[in-house]
Amino acid sequence: MTHERFDRRGGLLVHPTSLPGPHGAGDLGPDTLRFLDWLRSTGLRAWQVLPLVPPGAGDSPYSSWSAFAGSPWLIDLFDLRDLGLLDDGDVEGGPAGDPDRVDFGAMQAFKAPRLQKAADRLRAAGPRHRLADDFAAFRAAEAGWLEDTALFWAIKQQQGGAAWWTWPAGLRDRAPKALAEARAALDDSVERTVAVQFFFQRQWDRVRAACAQRELIIIGDLPIYVDADSADVWAHRRLFALDAQGHRTEVAGVPPDAFSATGQLWGNPLYRWDVSAKDGHRWWVERLRRALSLHDRVRIDHFRAFANYWAVPGGAEDARGGRWVDGPGVEFFDAMRDALGALPILAEDLGLIDQPVRDLLEAVGLPGMKVLQFAFGGDAENVYLPHHHVPHSVVYTGTHDNDTTLGWWLAAEPHVQDHVRHYFGISGHDLVWDFVRVCLASVADTAIVPLQDLLCLDGSARMNTPAVAGGNWSWRARPDAFREDIAARVKMLVGLYGR
Repeated sequence: MTHERFDRRGGLLVHPTSLPGPHGAGDLGPDTLRFLDWLRSTGLRAWQVLPLVPPGAGDSPYSSWSAFAGSPWLIDLFDLRDLGLLDDGDVEGGPAGDPDRVDFGAMQAFKAPRLQKAADRLRAAGPRHRLADDFAAFRAAEAGWLEDTALFWAIKQQQGGAAWWTWPAGLRDRAPKALAEARAALDDSVERTVAVQFFFQRQWDRVRAACAQRELIIIGDLPIYVDADSADVWAHRRLFALDAQGHRTEVAGVPPDAFSATGQLWGNPLYRWDVSAKDGHRWWVERLRRALSLHDRVRIDHFRAFANYWAVPGGAEDARGGRWVDGPGVEFFDAMRDALGALPILAEDLGLIDQPVRDLLEAVGLPGMKVLQFAFGGDAENVYLPHHHVPHSVVYTGTHDNDTTLGWWLAAEPHVQDHVRHYFGISGHDLVWDFVRVCLASVADTAIVPLQDLLCLDGSARMNTPAVAGGNWSWRARPDAFREDIAARVKMLVGLYGR
């Protein structure tokens, strides 16, 4: 397989919600554009984000009612004011609270009625509004996912947030008569969702253009699985392991290991890959097409499931009763390339990796990941140690699922710290920047550093702790975090190591 090689560059990992912003969380407004200016000044040339979808359970961007939609909570309200869709009073105030944390509940309570107002004004203005032609073009271009998604959300709200498999049978099973009646009855709600998605798209397009002007690429993130209670599963039931009532017959997870005696039970419905293959994996083609329209490259989370995956019976209390099942393998990626051409994809190949996963990664020619925090405490054979890195890969100090590097170091066992000191030839007094330096020096084509590491923040700034339900995803950087001296230090390393 010919590798779709990437040029040598460095990048920064930070989700838009973690940036400064006026209404309780980072958004797609002027603060993000200022961040892009600072990022460019570092010499780094990539910005990696988490999934841009509407966050779901626990405010996680990896849990969503739509795999295609953009998060309404990223929309900049000042832009809507400038378009005449909101009034001056609508953008004043907003959640105060802890400047280092997003209060998702307060932020959403503030933004939701304002987004509804802006959507209603756009609709009321009709063809007279200056955005009317752009709105119509967006709706036509994205109709394949947009109309089902908007109708799903409208019905879900009407049903008090109930899961779709508990809806009246006609709506649950998408009977044409029931859907037509729902579409007519819920017209206002459907149209608001469509308009809000247009607002997101318009603003994200502006951010993408700003990145292109600064010669920055955007790396997105695509979870392999989707939520059971999502527009995607409701609208494409045949692609998932479900019974006649929409209940999951097999779900995703990982088997027991040293970290968990019962494994991890994720609960996402598994794909019926045999059914998906019959139309060339068309739903996946459209999902990847959408992702690549929003980003320049895309990281696929839990890549190993394309080789083989852990299938747990629906209704199981934990993951111990699962079994390994072969994934779609090379055939899937051949279908993606046939439909989309070259695949600028990064493979998240962490966790329990066996030879079939390694063989698939090599066969499809995608770069895997190296995480420096995973490298120490063992012997010289650890694949994450820099002397094992290969050019066709992506190296991180840590990811959004890791502690910050400072937090990791402070919690590390003495023998791990000793291994780091001896391997790097350092005292450890500037440990975080030593990790940043080694990351950027790696032979890996792409090197990514979380913003928290450039700021030398401890574990209180961690973005996510896997298997912990609450308190994640809320870290924010303060406006004064983006200092010239930090940018200059990064730029020196970027120049030194040819990033």
